[in-house]
Amino acid sequence: METVVLFLIFVGLFLINVPIAISLAIAALVVLAATTDFTLYMMAQRMFAALLSPPLLAIPAFVFAGVVMSYGGISKYLIACLKAWFGHLPGGLAVVTIAACSIFAAISGSSPATAAAIGAIMLPALIEGGYPKRYAMGLIAAAGTLGILIPPSVTMVIFGITAEVSIGDLFMGGLLPGIFLALILIAIAVLNALKNNYGRAPKATWDERVKTTVKAIPGGLLPFFILGSIYAGVVTPTEAAVLSVFYTVAVSIFIYKELKLSSVRQILRESINISSMIYLIISAAMLFSLFLTAKQVPQSVAAWIADNTLNKYLFFALTNLMFFVMGTFLEAVSITLITLPLLLPIIYALDIDIVQFAVVMTVNMELAMITPPVGLNLFVVSAMAREKLEEVVRGVLPFILVLVLALILFVLWPGISTYIPRELMHR
Repeated sequence: METVVLFLIFVGLFLINVPIAISLAIAALVVLAATTDFTLYMMAQRMFAALLSPPLLAIPAFVFAGVVMSYGGISKYLIACLKAWFGHLPGGLAVVTIAACSIFAAISGSSPATAAAIGAIMLPALIEGGYPKRYAMGLIAAAGTLGILIPPSVTMVIFGITAEVSIGDLFMGGLLPGIFLALILIAIAVLNALKNNYGRAPKATWDERVKTTVKAIPGGLLPFFILGSIYAGVVTPTEAAVLSVFYTVAVSIFIYKELKLSSVRQILRESINISSMIYLIISAAMLFSLFLTAKQVPQSVAAWIADNTLNKYLFFALTNLMFFVMGTFLEAVSITLITLPLLLPIIYALDIDIVQFAVVMTVNMELAMITPPVGLNLFVVSAMAREKLEEVVRGVLPFILVLVLALILFVLWPGISTYIPRELMHR
């Protein structure tokens, strides 16, 4: 009964436009104060304790590196290089958009940041190249979701901390699915361009290709630097995140020389806004987890599973449906922190590989980024294109179907998620 009351308070506050973190904190505070012996001091202490985990340092670091890429020229030169090589091919501009989002995802770990950074450059280029504006907006919103699947991923960091599993294993688990999903999007983009005869960019000369490639190399090496150092065991994901900050700043100042002192304030403001939102949700979710622990909800759920012959495919179907519904009004961090403590006993009881579930859950969070009314990528693209949200939603609908099909594939074929961490890294 107390759990129902907690959710009713949370949903009620959310519906009157109280921010998600505040809604979650107030709901948990009220129910905990009314039904347990926890004092306000103890609850405040738990909220601050939730932020003391060293892996959480990776979040602001990856976010900051992604923002610096946008202002320091790294994104611009990566896109110029991709455009020189692929822009003249059928669907070339769409391929460049998806490939650029994939590379940016391997640095920033954030979907909205990926959509904003790449979209600012590629949306005008796509429209100029003859792509319908609605399709271009949908493509950028969908390709931007790769930011939380291709490692490093902020969502994977949150999952790893909550489930107490190796973040490095989760990163490795997301690598093949991320590349696979990017290739699916590229194939669809090419077929769509051939069918509708969308325009192409002028073919670059070999001299232009060489120049843009050389220019893009310093920034393009960053994903290999981050992921290679993690997989080689040289640094932890948190340390790699901090190194990525130094790398992006150094490249932007000393090589590209485009990071200006006047941009520092805006970079800090954007990074702090994104990071503080995530941290506030994490601390509020700690109260929610405290309630679940006090009421032994996970144990009750595990007992229910033991008493009912629930198989893993039915479990995946139910959780995917739940994530899809929640994704229409909550964002990835909130969904992960609210649901994962409840689902972990079931995952282990059904002998589901935790890496596979992390990938499936992350793809669901990708869907949450592009499903109305609260899909963050929809708002980013809508503001950037200065178009109504409904137009972006219409453009992204075909890509939602693509993500759903990929989701089904990742459920039925666990090896695509577990191959690298299990076979290559001997997990």
